This record gives sequence, structure tokens and C-alpha cells, in this order.
Amino acid sequence: MRRRLLIAGAAAAIAAAALSLGGAFRGGSVQAAAPVAPTRIADGVGLAGSGPGTDAAARTIKELQAQLRANPDDVRSYALLGLAYEQRARETGDPTYYTKADGVLHRALALEPRNLLATTGLASLALSRHRFREALSLGRKALRLSPTTALTYGIVGDSLVELGRYRAAFRAFDRMAALKPGLASYSRIAYGRELLGQISGAVQAMQLAVDAATSEREPAAWTHWQLGKLYWSGGRLNAAEHEYRAALATFPGYVYALDALAQVEAARGHTAKAISLERRAVDDVPLPQFVGLLGDLYRSQGKLTLARRQYALVGVIQRLLVANGVKTDLETALFDIDHGIRPRHALALARRAQADRPSIDGDDVLAWALARNGRCAEALGWSRQALRLGTLDALKLFHRGMIERCLGHRAAARSYLQRALALNPHFSIVWSPVARKALR
Repeated sequence: MRRRLLIAGAAAAIAAAALSLGGAFRGGSVQAAAPVAPTRIADGVGLAGSGPGTDAAARTIKELQAQLRANPDDVRSYALLGLAYEQRARETGDPTYYTKADGVLHRALALEPRNLLATTGLASLALSRHRFREALSLGRKALRLSPTTALTYGIVGDSLVELGRYRAAFRAFDRMAALKPGLASYSRIAYGRELLGQISGAVQAMQLAVDAATSEREPAAWTHWQLGKLYWSGGRLNAAEHEYRAALATFPGYVYALDALAQVEAARGHTAKAISLERRAVDDVPLPQFVGLLGDLYRSQGKLTLARRQYALVGVIQRLLVANGVKTDLETALFDIDHGIRPRHALALARRAQADRPSIDGDDVLAWALARNGRCAEALGWSRQALRLGTLDALKLFHRGMIERCLGHRAAARSYLQRALALNPHFSIVWSPVARKALR
């Protein structure tokens, strides 16, 4: 009996992590100046690296598999196994766990079509796979099953954000916060405010999320990392570093904090330290963004052979993701455009991605792909769309500045490039030096 209780407790913890944080981006009220204490998106939630405790999902998987061998019709165990597979995918970076999760969650629904946990688990899985229309449909189905389950509003809101339906997304986040204030709702509120350019309000909400995450190491590390990213995006290097180190102190080996610290070290000119940190992250969980940054760091040191190896590995990882149901068109298009890889093909990917994911990120990547293919007049309209919320994103401002420069609009180009560097002088290892050079 004690063993079964321990298994149930571990499974419940994994379920809570997967459903509360698994699809969150980075997100009281979105529109308010500060969240109301009594009354966020990717993708680092649940990704612990090799720190202590990361084998909890693996242990739970084995126990749930044993339970299902004994009772093949145990719906709840199928649903919990699916969530444990999702957690394991985040821990290891191995997308084959998504395929496994898909199978057992659908098995749960075949046995019990109105099972809330399996429905919500599939919605969370769809978010992880960047299948946002599917996630929205499943999230709404879950809401029909249980209209007062707060976390489902988070999944619906996350999906709506990625589909560019921001007002509806913010309403979902506000409803979530009203039903259940806490880490998951405060982080989404923070992300909503960040999208609207309300950085101080976003920081306030994220600080509430940090305070709400004190009982669990991994969620606490995630909130410190997210708060650090907010500071980083505003050029506050020391404050960002403090939060990243707090994340590592809370959960040693947290790979997203290692990656973030690598960016800090690179910004300070400590490229060797940056490479060492990024290699640790890549060795632990080889996510495309980590591998790509490591390649950029090598390239900045003139180590072109090492850089090319990393860039080739990014392509391998992206193909593995696609093979396991993850949509990567947007991320692949941006990486390829930034690195001069098949620019016409990357533009086709960007068009397809924007149609599937009509958010400000989709608009921005399409604008940049058009510009890098010499179609700057067409790019300008999409760049305007990408900045329509007032988001303070140095990379989007840089893209706009380079598009204006391409069109010969010297004053506008200078203004946007200055804004990008004033916001965050180190926004990109590849493009920050280009912005500075363009202003000379």
C-alpha cells in the first residue's frame, strides 16, 4: 500500500507539473498595472537537466507500466503515463517520448472518451508539439468537461497567443488567475504584459510567480530563469545573471539557466566561459536553440569547422522533432535565414509557418525571411504587424531597422536600430554587431 501511495504521489506531481507548466510561455490581470495577489510560454518548463531528482518521471513510468500490465483497462494510469512521458521528453530533449505520450493518452480516451486528465494531457502535448489549433480544440473540449478547472484556461490562452488572438488569450489568462492564483497564472500574466510592452508590470507578475514557487525546486528554478529573461530583454545584465544563478542554486544543472548564463558571459566578452556553459547545456539536453548558440559562439571565435558541425546537428535534431510530430517550420525558417541556409526554401517555410501560426512571431520571421531574400517592400508590412502590440523586443526592432535600411529609409532605419541596441545591446551574438556597424 505504501508503495502504491508513493507511486500515486509521484504521478500526481508529474501531472501537476505537466498541466500547470508544460505549455506555459512566460505569463491578476494582463492589462492591469500589477496583478491582484488574492484573486505564462518552447518551453523550458519541466526541463531540469541532469540535476537531482530528474529520474522521478523515469521511475514513475516503470511503475505505471507495471500497473497497466496488471490492469490493462486502468484509464487513470494511462493518462498519468502519458503525462510522465511528456515530462520525460522535457527532461531529456528526446521527442520520441511525445509519440509514446500520444499513444497512451489516446488509449485512455478510447477507454473513456470524456476523461478530463487525458484530454488535458493531449492538449498539453499538442502545445509541446507546436500544434496550436489542435491544442485549442482540445483545451476547449476540456473546458466543456470542467468549466472551472483553472489550468485548462492556461492551455487555451497559450494556444490563442500562438494563433495571434491576443485579446481572447488575455481573457483566458485573467480567468485562470481569478480561479486559481499562483505560479502558472502569474507567469502567464507576466507574458501577456511583456507582449504588450509593459515590462515593469511583467516583472511584478513574475516576481509573484517566484514567490509562489517556493515549495518545489524545479518550478522555482523555472520562475527565476523566466524573471532573468525579462531582465535580460531589457538589458539589465546583472539582474539577469542574479536570477539565472538563483535558478542554478535552486536546481543544480538546470540547462536553461546554463544556456542563459552563457549568453551573459558572451555579452561580457568572456567567450571561452560562454562556450563551456553552452557545451554543458548541449551535452545534457541537445535542444536546437542550445546547439545553434554554441555554433554561433564558435563562429564568433573564428572556429568555423566547429560552428558548421553544430549547425549540421541543428538540422538533425529538427528532423527528429518533425518525425515525432513537432512542427518546426517557424524555428527552422528563422535559423536557416539567420545562417544563410537555403534562403528561398526558408522563405517558403516562413510563409507556411505564418499561415499556421499567425502571431507576432510568425509575422516577424516572415518579414525577416522576405528581407533576406531582397523583398523588403513586402517585408515592411509584416514587420509592422509584428510590432503591432507594442512589444519591446530588440530582435524585432532590429529586423524592422534593417528592413527600413534596405528600403533606403535612413532616418527610420537609424531610429529602430538605436532602439534595439538601447533596449538590449547584447540581443544577439550574430546581429548585435551588425546593428552597431549599420549605425556608424
